[in-house]
Amino acid sequence: MTLAALQRDFRNSLIDEPAGMGQWVDEGARPGLAIYHNAYRVQLVDCLRETFEKTHLWLGDDAFTEAARTHIESAPPHGWTLGIYGEGFERTLAALYPDDPEVAELAWLDWALSRAFEGQDAPPLDPVTLQDADWDNAVLKLVPTFRLRSACTNAGAIWSALSAESDVPAAAMLPEPGAMLVWRQEFTPCFRTIEAIERDALRLIEAGESFGALCSILIERSGEDAGVTQAGALLGQWIGDGLIAAVKTKDG
Repeated sequence: MTLAALQRDFRNSLIDEPAGMGQWVDEGARPGLAIYHNAYRVQLVDCLRETFEKTHLWLGDDAFTEAARTHIESAPPHGWTLGIYGEGFERTLAALYPDDPEVAELAWLDWALSRAFEGQDAPPLDPVTLQDADWDNAVLKLVPTFRLRSACTNAGAIWSALSAESDVPAAAMLPEPGAMLVWRQEFTPCFRTIEAIERDALRLIEAGESFGALCSILIERSGEDAGVTQAGALLGQWIGDGLIAAVKTKDG
């Protein structure tokens, strides 16, 4: 008998895997194991409920609790803090609700906003640094809290209505697939539902493409005048939102 074996058997007993805990405790102490078994789940369900507040409101308490228990069975905690336990919950919900894609998208938004709140700080971009930028070779560095996910539903509108305690719209598919963009501006987590053109542009920027390359792609797609206008509008939006942490040269 070793400490490692005791820890393994105790963990397995909590997640309902076969465990020989009888060899470690006498019969009088076994009711205490049932208390730990129940408390383990209660604490993790409460953790998920707190992190995924809007998803909980959307599903209702019974359905959310059942989904949380399903997640707990397949995804035991793996970090030093319960603050990261919600990672992957959206995938559990996607499997449970394949015909209701807004559920997983809503969960992703809850999770991304919570991560943005705790994310790494980034000083605001000084507009003075843009005056002499070589825009053909400029590379935009996004803030550390930037997150992007493709979206096909109005989960963003549902989240906003739940947050404002206003009339919540019915789930609906977007006219065209877009994305949900999450970041933190100063101390406030923010999000926008964006169209495909901005989604694709941000993915290029995230991949390290230059602003000049982005302009070329937009020009090829929409024509010179429209492409240049689109590039300028996107850049202005991103700077205003506080999405850009720095502007560097392609080889800098």
